[in-house]
Amino acid sequence: MRRVVTLLLWFFLIAFALPIGISAALYYSGNEAKADWRTADRTSAGLLETPLLHSDAVIRIYAARTVRWRSVFAVHCWLVYKAKGASAYTRYDYTAWTELPVRMNGYAPDGRWFGREPETVYALDGAAAERLIPKIEDAIRAYPLSAAGDYRAWPGPNSNTFIQAILDAVPEIDATLPALAIGKDHPYDGKWLRVTADGLGLRLSLAGYAGVTLGWREGLAVDIGGAAIRVDVRRPAIELPGLGRFGMGLQAL
Repeated sequence: MRRVVTLLLWFFLIAFALPIGISAALYYSGNEAKADWRTADRTSAGLLETPLLHSDAVIRIYAARTVRWRSVFAVHCWLVYKAKGASAYTRYDYTAWTELPVRMNGYAPDGRWFGREPETVYALDGAAAERLIPKIEDAIRAYPLSAAGDYRAWPGPNSNTFIQAILDAVPEIDATLPALAIGKDHPYDGKWLRVTADGLGLRLSLAGYAGVTLGWREGLAVDIGGAAIRVDVRRPAIELPGLGRFGMGLQAL
């Protein structure tokens, strides 16, 4: 028994504490720690074409390191879409500083998140995107935690919980949020154990404080306190707390 406890302790130190420590050192030794988040750049990162030049339907999911010290171990995810022929993109975030947490078009669709460059987690264009947009809008309207005061940065429901709920409701979106998306496993509907969106895996979440996910899209992920280590077999990669993904990208397929 003592040997098992020792091995678990070493696993925690190497897989969780060490990567977060490295991420913290990189953050505090760089310019981000000194920057004023209130005046940070939130303009377009140039990831989307002008709507009038791109008439097709578009769906995007973005992730960017979050604000201040929280960027050491977490990203903020958001959703952008545009119906065919629409003259503007629609962006949805879930935030703490608005009267209602679900916020539409509060920022540039592909804007930097308080100075941090966004990463494209998922991209779909054309007729396939057009078919999914009504389902996405239904999922947004049906999200059960949309009232004032529902937002909780940790362990959720937060911005990543909201996007994960949309992915669960629209399984045709073949996307997996980064392991750094703390809060994505929070049981927004009260279900601690659920089948993953594609029906090929299981996700166990202990109220968002810890959990395990095993699935084809998600790989094997172990979550402790919101920080997760994930091994992705489908797109060979490993994701470490604080440091992110090493290997094939999330859009590799």
